[in-house]
Amino acid sequence: MKLKYIIVLIVLLSFGLIIYGFSIKKDDPLKANKFIGSGTVGLFFVAMPLFLIKESKGKNMKDYMLTHENIKKMQGKKDKNTENQ
Repeated sequence: MKLKYIIVLIVLLSFGLIIYGFSIKKDDPLKANKFIGSGTVGLFFVAMPLFLIKESKGKNMKDYMLTHENIKKMQGKKDKNTENQ
């Protein structure tokens, strides 16, 4: 099974847990909070890191950091080299 489908399954399951938790909130608040919390953990501690790992494969992280060279590149300026350097 591809990682993409696993991530989608985890996201849908997490949203389902959150919606179910809110739907039973009036009847059993303690159980509802556990479902809502489990869904939130699934989204932010399982699905999001898996998604970020999948999307960042093969990419150079230095290209996304704000270094002096990248700032100059974004501004469209060339580095000035003086004669004594």
